Amino acid sequence: MTKVGFIGAGNMGTAIMKGILESSLKENIELYTADPDSAKTGSLQQLGIKICKDAGEIVSVCKYVFLAVKPQVMEDVLKSVAEFVDSETVFVSIAAGISSSFIKSITGENTKSVIVMPNTPLLLNEGASALAKPEPVSDEEFDFVFNIFEKCGKAEIVPENKMKEIIAVNGSSPAFIYLYAKGFIDYAVGEGINQDTAVRLFCQSLIGSAKMITDSGYSLDELIKMVSSPGGTTLAGLDELYKGNLTEVVSKASQACTKRAYELSK
Repeated sequence: MTKVGFIGAGNMGTAIMKGILESSLKENIELYTADPDSAKTGSLQQLGIKICKDAGEIVSVCKYVFLAVKPQVMEDVLKSVAEFVDSETVFVSIAAGISSSFIKSITGENTKSVIVMPNTPLLLNEGASALAKPEPVSDEEFDFVFNIFEKCGKAEIVPENKMKEIIAVNGSSPAFIYLYAKGFIDYAVGEGINQDTAVRLFCQSLIGSAKMITDSGYSLDELIKMVSSPGGTTLAGLDELYKGNLTEVVSKASQACTKRAYELSK
């Protein structure tokens, strides 16, 4: 039985723990967590997750330790557990901007860590997670962590030197998509269309469009052209998006995400 601990029981940490419990992985994993908020740990204890008194106990007990805390408090958390880290410990960081070198600078040069950028759809087991495998993590250890995230949605391997850049693509992008969706839903409601109807139609359009990107075999430019009849309604709408430089705005938003990730890593 492999012992897996979570320092922090917020939304993302809880989502991963529940994802493990809802998968075949639960047969071989024993879960532990520690969080100052007893309300969070209390509900998890009811699911059979063992509660530790603090982060130090998590590291003492577990081989795999998820660092499910905000980047701003990561340094303090790592300092509090450094004395408990040994050659078997594998940290799994899901905090934006935190690198393996940062973790090593506090806990020791031989510390093992897997760097992960997940996203909130993990709450529904529909996550999109990017993972990096820094040295000296073994293939077996990395595969163990990768399998957890693959069971909670889709997982991809990314070089660690691109983990800050990938944040905009999968970590922050759900918020951008929700804002984009809000524009369409607000428009529909303003035109007197029932909001629930608009939500269902637009969300299914998102799902269908995503499947077309992944499964149709067409390029993005080809897919745009397929919807855009000459002189039709779609082209009229696209003209406005082109005038607003939508792709440039997305690029700027992504660059801002990356910039902030580098700031958090300092």
